[in-house]
Amino acid sequence: MLLLPASLGTSLVAQATVRLPALVGNHMVVQRDVPVPVWGWAAPGEQVAVTFRGRSYQATPNAAGRWQVALPATPAGGPYTITIKGQNTLTVDDVLVGDVWLASGQSNMELPLRDKNAPAPGAYPLILNAEQEVAMADFPQIRQFTVQKVVAYQPQAENEGYNWQVCSPATAGSFSAVAYFFARDLYQRYHVPIGIISSPWGGTPAEAWVSAEALQQLPDFQAPVAALAQRPARPATLEKDAQNTSTVLYNGMIAPLQPYALKGVIWYQGESNTGRGAQYRTLFPALIRDWRARWGAELPFLFVQLANFTKTLPLPGPSDWAEVREAQALALALPRTGMAVAIDLGDPDDIHPANKQDVGHRLALVARQVAYGDKKVVAAGPTFQRMRVNGNQVRLTFGNTGSGLMLKSGTTTLSGFAVAGADGQFHWAAATLAGSNEVVLTCAAVPTPVAVRYSWANNPLGNLYNREGLPAVPFRTDAPTGTASKP
Repeated sequence: MLLLPASLGTSLVAQATVRLPALVGNHMVVQRDVPVPVWGWAAPGEQVAVTFRGRSYQATPNAAGRWQVALPATPAGGPYTITIKGQNTLTVDDVLVGDVWLASGQSNMELPLRDKNAPAPGAYPLILNAEQEVAMADFPQIRQFTVQKVVAYQPQAENEGYNWQVCSPATAGSFSAVAYFFARDLYQRYHVPIGIISSPWGGTPAEAWVSAEALQQLPDFQAPVAALAQRPARPATLEKDAQNTSTVLYNGMIAPLQPYALKGVIWYQGESNTGRGAQYRTLFPALIRDWRARWGAELPFLFVQLANFTKTLPLPGPSDWAEVREAQALALALPRTGMAVAIDLGDPDDIHPANKQDVGHRLALVARQVAYGDKKVVAAGPTFQRMRVNGNQVRLTFGNTGSGLMLKSGTTTLSGFAVAGADGQFHWAAATLAGSNEVVLTCAAVPTPVAVRYSWANNPLGNLYNREGLPAVPFRTDAPTGTASKP
């Protein structure tokens, strides 16, 4: 009889305890210049007070126990303390206000600055100069929160995560390499705190990261989404490759992050959708629209185009990887998007190229233009604009030429261009630069050219750049009807 009230009292205290999601914790970075949602759970009806910079904000949990307040828009700065008080009191220390970026995708976003297990089998390869990069990673105003890998058949309210880590030589090795180099570039330019929410999972397809509601609008995914509706919210045991199932990573690794205020998204994915380039043309924009709708804002969405991979072929021909790159470029039709071209940064023998410094840098260039409004920065390489045919000669005009077109340093012959006549058979073309923004093509085997492709291969040899050192975007002029490849 004595045990009953004691246990009952313990239960009531547990229900009344104010608690926070792991994402709201010590060392976090919150987004500057916009209202900042802070949320958690308490007993239904319990009064919760959140104190920040000397002011208190009140919240009452709903029937499910969830409460939320909006802290006022605040300029970059800190550190600050946030106090949350109900029947208990929580303190969140060392809070910085700056820019917060969500980094997601598959293994090339997940690849750490230094895998502690490398070079053991199964470990990620080391990035270029890994030891030196980690030793120099002393940036206490760069922080990363790593999302726990979770498969869920229904959207989850929480993800336990791995806490906010302050960037130092002791912690930086576990940071996403791409996200770290991206954050470092932005911090060194804008001198504001940078927070990275790292939520990738290697080897996963794009459809795993899209909500059920958004996938239901795409005919290819209606059946698998309908099947998931009959499954438990969280699987007790994971089936093999469960992480590749439609919607499950959105449910487990993206939904719990909402509504944390963001500056934007960086995304590196696509390898697991090769072979389905036509489908990716609608799937990838659906993902972008979906995440923006969930956050209620037209977030800048920046992505890395697939790098070169596998052996180089001697003749022009079809390419699954090129079709996904084309689909990625087509997503630039959406507002506030940007693409970092990595066609020259790959490794023919390793799907995880070591040069993540340039990937992060190119993403940062795009961020400066798209997210920070820098209209002067050259953020992309030459981009095909139009084609004119005169007899056996093709003249191509490019945008994003910066200070002018050039060949890649160390090369002397412009390469990577192929032309075809009405028979659709492509042959390598002789290419020359013409002025600051044009290329002229001829091919003896194609007296009447009708189509052009550039860097259209898994691992092409194109070497067209602008003088700012950025490579030309791969393209074809013979895309299927309604899917022209010009971004």
